[in-house]
Amino acid sequence: MTAHDENARARATADAVARRSYGKLVALLAVRTHDVAGAEDALSEAFASALADWPGKGCPANPEAWLLTVARRKLIDAARRRRSGDKAAVELRLFADEWETNEFDEAQFPDQRLALIFACAHPAIDPGIHAPLILQTVLGLDAATIASAFLMSPAAMSQRLVRAKHKIRRAGIPFRIPRRDELPARLDVVLDAIYAAYAEGWSDPVGTDVARRELPDEAIFLCRIVDDLLPDEPEVLGLLALMLHAEARRGARRNADAEYVPLENQDPALWDVKMIEEAESLLLRASARNAIGRYQIEGALQSAHVHRRRTGEANWQAVVELYDALFAISQSPVVAINRALALAPLHGARQALDALDSAAVDPRLTEYQPYWAARAELLAKVGAGAEARHAYDIAIGLERDGAVRRFLQQRQAALTIVSGDS
Repeated sequence: MTAHDENARARATADAVARRSYGKLVALLAVRTHDVAGAEDALSEAFASALADWPGKGCPANPEAWLLTVARRKLIDAARRRRSGDKAAVELRLFADEWETNEFDEAQFPDQRLALIFACAHPAIDPGIHAPLILQTVLGLDAATIASAFLMSPAAMSQRLVRAKHKIRRAGIPFRIPRRDELPARLDVVLDAIYAAYAEGWSDPVGTDVARRELPDEAIFLCRIVDDLLPDEPEVLGLLALMLHAEARRGARRNADAEYVPLENQDPALWDVKMIEEAESLLLRASARNAIGRYQIEGALQSAHVHRRRTGEANWQAVVELYDALFAISQSPVVAINRALALAPLHGARQALDALDSAAVDPRLTEYQPYWAARAELLAKVGAGAEARHAYDIAIGLERDGAVRRFLQQRQAALTIVSGDS
């Protein structure tokens, strides 16, 4: 095997470990040190060491164990540089002794990600950074990707993440799963982070983006763990149902040529029936608790869309009512966009466009691709061809996914000048 091949194999192995185990390793390190930033830095150095060592020496049989050992040594070295005195020496010795052996079995690694998640969701940390902090520390997303998901500039997001990690260390925030009576107060934050992780993975339907490839499975897995902790908690059930409904359609979102297929044109025969059935069962369990929340409503919306496509029943009135309920809870401009689109089949594109204009007062929407795509679609329906082309231009420029970009370009090319409302 050539040096180039060895380098490629080492990098591929490191990438695979990063996707599979980054959060587990950071959590395992941070739970012991209470220093999230330090754990991330140590693990980053361990990955750099792997890329330097593995091409020449070969990939270890247990890459996670190798990385954990190296990262642990980096943490100890960093602690030695920061501390001095007898007390520090005792602390360092205890820390080193805890991982004395260099041989690890991955099956023996305790999954401390939930402890890390709840530390990131601690009330002492600014609530606005809870979910982004979880996305970075547990799933390894970079600040730019997270900023895009939360409609914020990368620089501002990066600064807020750094401050939050320092707060965890300075405040001595405990890394543990809260007592049962403490869980509900932090649950919304944890669910928001899980959903944000899923949404990032959803934006890469064919798994071509390494950073996003594993996110849907990870998000669903973490939600199942939370469900185990809080069985029959309605919002946990609602979120799990929402993600399963969406995931069930993954195989139908691209055709044989890998081109984008919108929901209304998808073949329901390509949907995962078992996932849909589980999602429906979860929504029924949630509804029995008589405590409606955001994720149950979003799950119900997914269910309504599935029902319409399977039966041909025009249930747009029910969809709009669900969006009304969701907007009352969230006040989200994203919900307002989807509600406007749902109004069009009921009351015409002009009324839908008026509703969309009402949502446009939020300045964040100027950089949000679905807003411009929705606006272009509605403008086309009312015959405003020039304005529709302009909106499509902006949507196409903002879209990251090549298949969706081509879909928008096709819509733009098909524009015709019509009069009246359709």
